Amino acid sequence: MKICVYGAGAVGGHLAGRLAASGADVSVIARGEQLAAIRQHGLQVETRDGELSSHPAATDRPGELEPQDVVLVTVKAPALPSIAEGIGSLLHKDSLVLFVTNGIPWWYFHSHGGALDGTHLRRLDPELSLWKHIGPERAVGAVAYTACTVVAPGRIRAGNPRNRLIIGHPDGRPDDRLDALASLLNPSGLEVTVTPKIRDAVWAKLSMNLIGGSLGVLSASAMKDALDKPAVAAAARAMADEGAAIARALGCDPGDPDEGLRRLATSSHLQSVVQDLQAGRPMEIDALFRVPLDLAELVQIPTPNLDLVIDLATQRGRAAGLYHDTSR
Repeated sequence: MKICVYGAGAVGGHLAGRLAASGADVSVIARGEQLAAIRQHGLQVETRDGELSSHPAATDRPGELEPQDVVLVTVKAPALPSIAEGIGSLLHKDSLVLFVTNGIPWWYFHSHGGALDGTHLRRLDPELSLWKHIGPERAVGAVAYTACTVVAPGRIRAGNPRNRLIIGHPDGRPDDRLDALASLLNPSGLEVTVTPKIRDAVWAKLSMNLIGGSLGVLSASAMKDALDKPAVAAAARAMADEGAAIARALGCDPGDPDEGLRRLATSSHLQSVVQDLQAGRPMEIDALFRVPLDLAELVQIPTPNLDLVIDLATQRGRAAGLYHDTSR
């Protein structure tokens, strides 16, 4: 099985390192200093169980690689349309593409069923580049629970004691290739679960990202330093209830909001959208914040608390020049 990780940053580099440690035939698409370091010194992944060192094939030109059986895309949502053609160049007729992204994915309504089946999310794929060059029938959802950081070019630190990846087809069908991928990664220390209900997993993480991300953008803080204030905790509680209501109206189980809030209240991890703001990188505001509100409107769920906090977080990103509303 040929596997390419498209975007060898924090999450992608971590996954590539785990795959290489398991003996997979893995290559990476990277750029800049990260690409140069991987080519020269290899890829180093620091985990709680020790360091994983590997030398995957690395390039910034997808067309240089042979067609891949599986492509794991770890590039953030705002950049996906611009690399759709590059991803497409890596595929043969039976390739799978796993999108390891935060928030609502571009393929969300593919094989959804009901009145919304096949709905295009124009905020995430304005010109339908992803639908045209990749196709939603190839897409596999992937939800990652890893607190990863690029500590130096070519060096990734995976800080969580437990790292998880949940994967599944939008239509829930079983797939031997996903089982094989899980079998490759599980021995490396990454817990991989194949689920028939990938949208439940999307909402379980998103429900907490709606809170931790938006409040983190406004407070420039990890949630353990924000949610110890009673007024902030009360707002977070109301936001969690609204997020769960959106998920349920769409037929999904987002899990127990109380459990998620308890985890957030002890988290010292600065969420990625906050890191992007501080580093001056484009922010995943649409996938994480705006599209969930669009979905709330579609299913007629009132979200006054999310509206307020997300509008403020959106304006923070816009004022920093890191967010541009493509729907306007």
